[in-house]
Amino acid sequence: MDKLHVTIVSPECTLYDANVVSVSVPGEKGAFEILHNHAPIISSLSEGVVACQGEEAFTLEIHGGFVEVAQNEVSICVEAK
Repeated sequence: MDKLHVTIVSPECTLYDANVVSVSVPGEKGAFEILHNHAPIISSLSEGVVACQGEEAFTLEIHGGFVEVAQNEVSICVEAK
């Protein structure tokens, strides 16, 4: 199965760094899912939950942040709760 590389950082530290199948994020205009070969995008995030599905599930409640997707690399900068 095709994977994405996801890195989630806060101002304090790296919170998550792994290969996953999908990532769901709380976009400003509604939640959306990122899969392998997603179109490049930069989006602001609102309060909600970031959920990664891969070998192990990972969820993180956030106050907000930003996500950037390019060439199956997902970089997420968040203010964690």
